Amino acid sequence: MSKRDDLIAKYAADMQDKLGIKADMDLLTKVVIGCGPSIYSNDAETVAASDKAELDRIRQNYLIKKLGLPDGPDLTTAIDSVIQQYGSANRNKYRAVVYYLLCTHFKKQSAYA
Repeated sequence: MSKRDDLIAKYAADMQDKLGIKADMDLLTKVVIGCGPSIYSNDAETVAASDKAELDRIRQNYLIKKLGLPDGPDLTTAIDSVIQQYGSANRNKYRAVVYYLLCTHFKKQSAYA
């Protein structure tokens, strides 16, 4: 297995173990590929949920640019909801999992078609 395949399996297991969600592996794979090289960096692989600038980047670069959503307070609400769902005590909030959850929250799987 490649390193990317190992990471996809790790993210799917994280979703199952911590969130009780069985991942759509095709979508998860596309989300991971969309994350690019950031998944290979320990720092960039995770989301700093307490960093407002980080959450603003997710809103701007992922939700607005990638998923094509209009800017508004519902984007921040969705990010907060996903972070809360992942659990504030959970230190490793993987970027690919957060993006996957946001994608499914807004039903924008078509962005990866």
